[in-house]
Amino acid sequence: MNKEATPYLAELLGTFGFVFVAAGSIAANSVSGNSIGIIGIALAQGIALLAFIYAFNHISGAHLNPAITISLWITKRMEGSVAAGYVIAQLAGAVLAGIFVEGFFGNARLAVPQLVSVDHTFAVLVEAVLTFVLVLVFFGIIVDRRSHTSHAGLAIGLVFTGLVLVGFSLTGAAINPAKAFGPALVGNLWTNHLVYWVGPILGGIAAALTYEYGILRSKN
Repeated sequence: MNKEATPYLAELLGTFGFVFVAAGSIAANSVSGNSIGIIGIALAQGIALLAFIYAFNHISGAHLNPAITISLWITKRMEGSVAAGYVIAQLAGAVLAGIFVEGFFGNARLAVPQLVSVDHTFAVLVEAVLTFVLVLVFFGIIVDRRSHTSHAGLAIGLVFTGLVLVGFSLTGAAINPAKAFGPALVGNLWTNHLVYWVGPILGGIAAALTYEYGILRSKN
């Protein structure tokens, strides 16, 4: 394979693996009468993210999330064409994961995040705050070269687990547009879908700018 295409393949495969586990855990919980529970879902997602960051961080940076890629582009750490390619690869991987969830559980709609007793404005805020925390950790441990990136998977996986525990009962805790997009496309269920793009992207950009100009630039 062309060496230049390798990072895009890594983003596709990494996002596929992460979304397959994330969406699959939610679908499995639904068909098993909630036997997995929120804690099980959160652990499954955090552990999967941990694993795929270790697998692909040295190849593509292991964004596995359009909100992270857009945040890096906004802070001029990625060219626009590369960022667009990353997002396309991530969405393709998420759709592939949605197809597998549909095949395994018979209904990809089971994995589409849903709002629970919150309105759209509050839901956007929840997703934004959750993603702000995730991207802040990402910048602190992967972007900031003073950090020990060997711990990246563990740190990001753990914080993602905690964020899912906090937000799952409110918005489904997507914290990643691709995680919502794949099952939604396969299941053709777009209810409240915009929430899972606007919230994470706004939160990610806010975190990136905060770290870039509040922490990184202040050291110079």
